[in-house]
Amino acid sequence: MRSKRTAVFGRTLYRFMLMVVVLAVAGCSGSKVTTKSSAELPRYQIRTIALLPFTTLDTPQVRDVVDRSFSAPLGVQRSDMAMSLPLPLSTEQSLSQTVTVPRGAGDIVTQLLWSRLKTRQGITVLSPGEATIVLDTSASKPSSGQSPAVTVAKQLKADASLIGQVLVYQERVGGRFGASPAATVGFEAKVIATDGQVLWEGNYYEKQRPMNEDVMGFLQRRGMFVTAEELAAYGVEYMLREFPFGTVEER
Repeated sequence: MRSKRTAVFGRTLYRFMLMVVVLAVAGCSGSKVTTKSSAELPRYQIRTIALLPFTTLDTPQVRDVVDRSFSAPLGVQRSDMAMSLPLPLSTEQSLSQTVTVPRGAGDIVTQLLWSRLKTRQGITVLSPGEATIVLDTSASKPSSGQSPAVTVAKQLKADASLIGQVLVYQERVGGRFGASPAATVGFEAKVIATDGQVLWEGNYYEKQRPMNEDVMGFLQRRGMFVTAEELAAYGVEYMLREFPFGTVEER
C-alpha cells in the first residue's frame, strides 16, 4: 500500500515539476525582445500603416565587437553581437573573422511580419510591395529632404510607416541535434508617423545556446538547434505581442 502511495506521489511531483518548467519557459519567452512606445503615442490616431521592406546592415563586421548604439535586450550578452565596427579596407584579418548580413535576410523578416500583420484586426497594414513602388518612384526624383518612411506614408495616405533593419543573421552550421556555431539573429523595427515622430520601436537579438547555457530556451525549442529563419519567426511573434496597433485575429 505504501509503495503504491509513493508511486502516486512520485507521479504527482513529476507533473508538478514539469508544469513549473513549462510555466518558467513561457514566462521567459519574451526576454530576448524589448519594445518601447513613445509618450506621444496617445496623441496619434493610427489606422493605416505602410510596411516598408526591411533593409540589412551592409558593412562587414568584425566578430565579437558590439555596436553601442544598438540596445540589446536585457539578459543578452552584448559581447555575442558582432555588428558594430566597419571592417577597414586595409585590415589584415581574414574574412573568416568577419560576418555580413545576407541581403535576403531583410526579405525573410519582412515577409514574416507581413504574414502576421495583414490579418491583424483594427488596423490596415499596406503590403511591402506597395511601399516598394513608392520607393522606386521617389528614388528617381530629386530628394525632398524627408525620410523614406515619411515619404511612403504620405504617398500611400497611411498614418505611419513600419520600417526596420536586420543587424545580424547567421545561419547555424550543422543540424537540429548539433550545431557549431548555432543560429544568431538580430533586428530592430520602428513605427514612424507622417510628421517623423517615432511612435514605437522594438528589437530582438538571440544567439541560440546549448542546454547547459540556456535551459529554458533550449527546452522551448524541444532540445533542437533551429535555423536562422525559425529564430527570426520567434522574434517577430514575440515582438508583435507588444505591438500597440490593432489586435491579433482570434482563431
